[in-house]
Amino acid sequence: MSEKVVNLSPNDFKSDQEVRWCPGCGDHAILAAVTRALAELKIPKEKFAFISGIGCSSRFPYYLSTFGFHGIHGRASAIATGVKVANPDLSVWQITGDGDALAIGGNHFIHAIRRNIDLNIILFNNKIYGLTKGQYSPTSSRGAVTKTSPFGTIEEPFSVGELVIGAKGKFFARTIDSNVHLSTEVYKQAALHEGASVVETLQNCVIFNDGVHKELSNRETRDEHTIVLKQGEPMIFGKKKDKGLKLDGLKLRVVKLGNGITEKDILVHDCEENNPGIHTMLANMRYPGFPVALGVIRCVSAPTYDMSVKGQITKVRKRRSIKNVEELLRSGSTWESK
Repeated sequence: MSEKVVNLSPNDFKSDQEVRWCPGCGDHAILAAVTRALAELKIPKEKFAFISGIGCSSRFPYYLSTFGFHGIHGRASAIATGVKVANPDLSVWQITGDGDALAIGGNHFIHAIRRNIDLNIILFNNKIYGLTKGQYSPTSSRGAVTKTSPFGTIEEPFSVGELVIGAKGKFFARTIDSNVHLSTEVYKQAALHEGASVVETLQNCVIFNDGVHKELSNRETRDEHTIVLKQGEPMIFGKKKDKGLKLDGLKLRVVKLGNGITEKDILVHDCEENNPGIHTMLANMRYPGFPVALGVIRCVSAPTYDMSVKGQITKVRKRRSIKNVEELLRSGSTWESK
């Protein structure tokens, strides 16, 4: 990306289009966090491109005064990949939902991650199909009663973090729509990471799945039911900061500080550890047995696909014997008709 530093405000990234999400939708808060993050990155607006698929979240490009492309269902990863490989200098963001990315777009999604293409993927997870009026999605909880599962789903939902890490993901983070400050910081870290960055954003759909994340967003309960991970710091949580995570053999365990257990016994977060074992365990923690992990869970350096392609092209150009189309057409086995 360009080294030019510019001073812009969040409002500079807002378009003149009327925002057409439902009143109270979590998408409004996500948009606010994204515009704040873009301003704080201090990059010219023309260096950003937002690509989306289909869904409520996919209206995002209309509401930003950046380059954007509203794609078709499930194909945002493929389009974003093409944009980034064609122009590696762009900061390419993919806006998607749990249905768009994990159902029809699942194949494109996992391979964009596996290839480590330098994309910033924000996956809105409200555990429902909102735009198409309330069908269950790949992240809907087992037993969820929806329009397409009137007696409750009988499917095991995807764990987004486990899927990303299993697809060789190098960056996975999680945030929640109600915490704009945390979301802003996480989106910035995702943008600064070189490679495929996936941020699962827990989002509330006020119409078809209202309160799906209420235990994690309610002011009275959120400190007990979530843990915000910070690099190099002990994994401590709770209203009184009196609980922590301890590694017990090959499993994580919640412990209470005191009675012989001190901060030294608590696991220290290392998102840069290449071994994904603990990162997967953290990503899979679920309430009520564990706090849900927020913040950057995994952030590991690795070569990116787009820069590898660029480097390969440079090498081939230097050693190629064929310089133009005419030479190409006359190369190999050729003949002239009489």
